[in-house]
Amino acid sequence: MDHLWSPWRYRYLTADKSSEGTPAGCVFCRIGSDTPEQDEANLVVLRGQRNFVVLNRYPYTSGHLMVVPYEHASELHVVPDETAAEMMFLVRRAERVLKAVYKPGGLNIGMNLGESAGAGIAAHIHLHAVPRWHGDANFMSVVGETRVLPEELSETWRRLRAVF
Repeated sequence: MDHLWSPWRYRYLTADKSSEGTPAGCVFCRIGSDTPEQDEANLVVLRGQRNFVVLNRYPYTSGHLMVVPYEHASELHVVPDETAAEMMFLVRRAERVLKAVYKPGGLNIGMNLGESAGAGIAAHIHLHAVPRWHGDANFMSVVGETRVLPEELSETWRRLRAVF
């Protein structure tokens, strides 16, 4: 039997998530308030006025980005119109960047609002942009419940940061 190891996920699976729903315990609030000098460590590829663009630390595919408001909010309708507008502006920019860098066949762009809808961090809204290629939902993902990523996150960060 073959084994694929993903030890980086262990930190996520075993992390204390009891304070995750509060701004003090929210990973997005922490990243948003960190200094730009921490952007590489935090995988932030771009900072806007009201939102930032960050790589998903546990990506579905290489290039999986999220647009995240600095404001801690669990529902889209509660953020100011300017924040929502900038989210859309940044995801449109992400679309152009992902197409230029990865040349995907398509993209999934969307939000999961609430835990029941599949939000991994339900207390802080975020908009996903996921590059997709024909056949990328192969047997590894479907049968093996395993993702195979051809690129390290640090390389993804360097490639996308340069274009953003």
